[in-house]
Amino acid sequence: MEMSEAEQQELSFPGQRGGNHRRRRGIYILPSLLTVGNLLCGYYAILAVLTGGDNRLDFAARAIGIAILFDTFDGFVARLTGTNSEFGKQFDSLADVISFGIAPAALAYAWGVRSLVRGDSPAVHVVQELAWLVCLAFVICTAWRLARFNIHGMTGSGMRYFVGIPCPAAAGAIAATVHYFQGSLDRWTFSAVFLALVLFLAALMTSKIRYPSFKGVNWARRQQSLVIILIGLTAWSIIFYSEQALIVLAVSYMFSGLTLELVRMIRHRFHSQAA
Repeated sequence: MEMSEAEQQELSFPGQRGGNHRRRRGIYILPSLLTVGNLLCGYYAILAVLTGGDNRLDFAARAIGIAILFDTFDGFVARLTGTNSEFGKQFDSLADVISFGIAPAALAYAWGVRSLVRGDSPAVHVVQELAWLVCLAFVICTAWRLARFNIHGMTGSGMRYFVGIPCPAAAGAIAATVHYFQGSLDRWTFSAVFLALVLFLAALMTSKIRYPSFKGVNWARRQQSLVIILIGLTAWSIIFYSEQALIVLAVSYMFSGLTLELVRMIRHRFHSQAA
């Protein structure tokens, strides 16, 4: 019994009528479950922000940190097991908008300006009015960054660089700041500095500054003993000194791309003058 033309179109890839390629049904369970874990952490972080309280805000920051782990492992597992798919790519991006866009923006607003006492100070009023615009810009830049990544991917051979700071790193910088300082900000000057940081991270996400990636590392190959020691020390520091370790890692990665970009500019200028 021959299939109708509509049935053939349904089984073929979009844009291919009656083609030989058939659409794969179903999803890969393990990476999708890790993506769901990422999404769950982002959802919990938003709920923790809504319930208020400094301890709840710290829980939200921790949840964003755990979401980063889920986001790291779902891609690693997909590459390791050869279960990459277009569905997983889109599902991961949608989860990232929640966990690394909306959740950190809500956390930044709640921690940065919600505890300010307005009073009669015009500066406090201005900061509170600008805060929601800055946090909205962070969400927009996150979605922009993810859409650009889905289209253009990474740069450099072996997936060596991200174009712009990755969304998890930008969200992690906000979460690490909240986790380090704990108590909400109650002075408009500190709030203004923090909002400037949030806006700076949003700009880095949409920039073309290259940031190092570890996706191209072949973990199946033998590595130097020093690498294992550094990984162990980093994990130990995060477990026992999470406040200090996470803020150092976040700041170091944030400036790593800027430092590499400055070095490339100096080298380019030096070679141009030599030529």
